[in-house]
Amino acid sequence: MPVTVSATLAVNEALTEQRRRGVRVLPLGFGEAGLPVHPAMREALSAGGDRNAYGPVAGSPELREAAAGYWTRRGLPTDPDLVVAGPGSKPLLYSLLLSIGGDVAIAAPSWVSYAAQAQLAGHRAIKVATPPGEGGVPRPDQLAAAVTRARARGRDVRSVILTTPDNPTGTVASEATVRRVAEVARELDLFIISDEIYRDLVHDLTTTVHSAAGFAPERTVITTGLSKNLALGGWRLGVARLPEGETGRRLRADLLGVASEIWSSPAGPVQQAGALAFAEPAELTAHIARSRRLHGLVARAVAGRFAAAGATLAAPQAAFYLYPDFEPHRERLAAVHGVTTGRALTGLLLKSYGMGVLPAAEFGESARALRMRVATSLLYGETADQRHESLAADDPLALSWIRAHLDRLDEILADLGTGAQAGSPAA
Repeated sequence: MPVTVSATLAVNEALTEQRRRGVRVLPLGFGEAGLPVHPAMREALSAGGDRNAYGPVAGSPELREAAAGYWTRRGLPTDPDLVVAGPGSKPLLYSLLLSIGGDVAIAAPSWVSYAAQAQLAGHRAIKVATPPGEGGVPRPDQLAAAVTRARARGRDVRSVILTTPDNPTGTVASEATVRRVAEVARELDLFIISDEIYRDLVHDLTTTVHSAAGFAPERTVITTGLSKNLALGGWRLGVARLPEGETGRRLRADLLGVASEIWSSPAGPVQQAGALAFAEPAELTAHIARSRRLHGLVARAVAGRFAAAGATLAAPQAAFYLYPDFEPHRERLAAVHGVTTGRALTGLLLKSYGMGVLPAAEFGESARALRMRVATSLLYGETADQRHESLAADDPLALSWIRAHLDRLDEILADLGTGAQAGSPAA
């Protein structure tokens, strides 16, 4: 089965084409952080402009030491020798699947690329449902059952991927769930790949992100990067924290072998800037705090619109995602619009209203599901000045461009016939 262009990138390109043709678009499909680059990062990148040598495959010592400090400050003491950098967390994840081998268990729903990467690596993704309100982490009992069944059929299952905080739901798994998944992984001898790229974007700091590395350090790999917390998607820099002990050292050797044949080493200037980012100077942590606040305010406002329209959804806790479900309107959508599947619903929204969202089927769920992944991070403005103002505003929801997007969402939901009323209050 061929692998097509990732759904998140495809919807972004579709919206760009509609905008080029003069269509008024509502960009809720692409998970780009949508914020300006901090001046300190621009300066660090420029200062590294003469770093034109390849450098170590694992990444520069400065970057790996800074990343080790980042995790250590989060209660996970880290050896810099067990940190590996790559050109984004996405290629690191793929290289980990190649290095670990075997089939991989993933949450359903989960980020679109996990299953696609498993397929590219010649393996299968085993989909396991998540607990209610706890996206990104498979139900522990169902994980154990699914892996046991797959192995009984002759499948070689070697790993499980967790995403905390989660994309697509914007929720955070509980300590109990993460702890039990870690126990299951130990019982079944599974590697845990914990994608924690949204860790720094929890809206309420009383919400704790629990890493599987705190419960099963001998088998947990953590990945993160700069694309979300610092809105540096185009810079492409990710880091992986490998397990402790002999297992981690063996995995490091395998991972570096793969990396040496794919990317050689991350770009030198970006590594220099990344070392500054992971050192977390005060001006960058303040910038991230402002970003976190903006993401939370806008995500909750958009969630309020969907709730007012009668969709069901978990309250967003982190990042800039929500996952509304239009199942309560199934009969009406079928009668009025002929919509009976998630792709038909999101296709209608794109074609008729210029609203880009992704169906649940792209995240590993049934084609029949009327859930959709909504990304709110491109509502902050179309120019650098608008995005700066959104970040600095006491009440970003009052800014004309953000308010216009929210009003447009009300109009679309009302016209869709789901019961939304124009001017619905923000959540």
